[in-house]
Amino acid sequence: MSVIRLLPPEIANKIAAGEVVQRPSSVLKELLDNSLDSGASRIVVTMHQAGRALIQVVDNGCGMAHEDIPNCFLRHATSKIHSVEDLSHIRTLGFRGEAMASIASIAQVTLKSKRVEDASGTEYESWGGDERSYRPVATENGTSVAVRNLFFNVPARRAFLKTDATEMRHNLTIFQQMALSNPDVAFELHDENEAIYRLPAQDSLSRIADLFGKSYKASLIPIDEAAGFVRIYGFVSDPKLARKNRGEQFLFVNGRPFMHRHLIHQVLEQYRPWLRDDSYPFFSLFFDLDPELVDVNVHPSKMEVRFEDERTVVGLTRSVVKRALNQRFSVPEQMPDSFMDAFPVPEFTFPSPRFDVSAQGISTAQIPSRINMPPDLAHALYAFPTQPAKPEKNSGFWQLHESYILTQTLTGLCVIDQSAAHRRIVYERALQAAETGLAGTQQLLFPQSVEFSASDYSVLKQLLPDILRMGFDITLVSGNSVLINGVPADITMGDERNLLTSILQQYQQVHPSLKLKPREKLAIAYASKTAIPRGRKLGLPEMEALIDQLFACESPYVDPMNKPTLVYLPLDEIRGRFRS
Repeated sequence: MSVIRLLPPEIANKIAAGEVVQRPSSVLKELLDNSLDSGASRIVVTMHQAGRALIQVVDNGCGMAHEDIPNCFLRHATSKIHSVEDLSHIRTLGFRGEAMASIASIAQVTLKSKRVEDASGTEYESWGGDERSYRPVATENGTSVAVRNLFFNVPARRAFLKTDATEMRHNLTIFQQMALSNPDVAFELHDENEAIYRLPAQDSLSRIADLFGKSYKASLIPIDEAAGFVRIYGFVSDPKLARKNRGEQFLFVNGRPFMHRHLIHQVLEQYRPWLRDDSYPFFSLFFDLDPELVDVNVHPSKMEVRFEDERTVVGLTRSVVKRALNQRFSVPEQMPDSFMDAFPVPEFTFPSPRFDVSAQGISTAQIPSRINMPPDLAHALYAFPTQPAKPEKNSGFWQLHESYILTQTLTGLCVIDQSAAHRRIVYERALQAAETGLAGTQQLLFPQSVEFSASDYSVLKQLLPDILRMGFDITLVSGNSVLINGVPADITMGDERNLLTSILQQYQQVHPSLKLKPREKLAIAYASKTAIPRGRKLGLPEMEALIDQLFACESPYVDPMNKPTLVYLPLDEIRGRFRS
């Protein structure tokens, strides 16, 4: 008996859907591809529950004939490929004919379409791949596709979706990609009946400003250069515009958005003289070349491409970006330290084990309950609680390079990272405030208006209850703007606009593998942006207060990201460094 048989169409479509449709943003991309391929000059996107409940895309494109509409839900049915040779001349965004079949197999889809020359349009409805209705209707010219209850018949896939805020960020990225690469098309994006974007047909620079903020317009460096078979054009940003997340790096080939890690790495490398490793610039770069020289049929998502001559493309990109930055700025010279060059000093590195109570042979019963630390360390830290003398002689605390606090213990040396220690303190306070809502607020004399990018604004709305409980006084106003009326009472006043923006960006950078609650991630972001940094000089009272507050924390030995706040160097180990 034969054991090999054809899969039923409904199973084959669901398997294909697993490759094409990974999350709501996958559906959005496929629908926008179709709208743009139809020649639309206006596209309106509507969403509910970040696309779980509804993704609707309405365009004014060419529309479809009545008899073509059921065929667009068949696998490998396409109007864009007629022969094998067509695969090497692809100019359209869609071409495989898999998208609608895959989407329809795992959602409830309603499609309405009408051509200009037709007297009426057609409505077609499919649930899980099964036809529900197919009839003439009165409708506008163009096409409307509404995808409801994504993964309604595949609950395991639905369970893997992330929070609405996370899914909405993915949706916004897709929308921004399409809007950037088609500035001559008007776009709208509505989420829960609120307009996030209303973009008219416009020039590229204005499109970037409307997508990401007016401040971008004056901070962009245009590039446009051709060499051999490829032309590169677009914009790279002034380093001052750098952000803490990687979400604003865009690449397009022949109008198609794509990902290419090596290309992105090469662009970022050109910013190295101006940016720290944890800061990322904005760039939107377009590559135009003969379709025969690039393979866009690498992956079902169509986000990966393969260049025939990748070395030339990468080398030209590196050269163009570097030249653009160098023409705008002077490359900083590396200033050698003449003293160190003349008198090289051998480097000695002490190991930095995390202080482990059990490793010191100290039982839990010996740890003072009020501060939860070893007795010899407690003695050193609180030996002079009432009458501290000069720090450099006998206070018990010294600051090293304005970054570390040193103190002698009975059996060695304790080195405390002032920034990591303060992050732990601020984190626990912020988390408690978010849980209790008892934080104090200092009101601003003049409220400050802040305009956010759509992605940051979406995160802000999700986190707003916890942000308010932590001591911020914020009012949502029109568009993507907010009014800051007050800030937590325990932070230094000044530059409140950038503070809130930085907190939201840091929140989005907390790695998802940590599996933290949104409130915990927010507290980490808040602590990272408000804690005292390394390089700030502290007086003796400040050092004493910092140490006292640190050891009053529930987890004083690590910061919120589980990095050590202190290291302990045993005296025997230090002596060993001086033995011959």
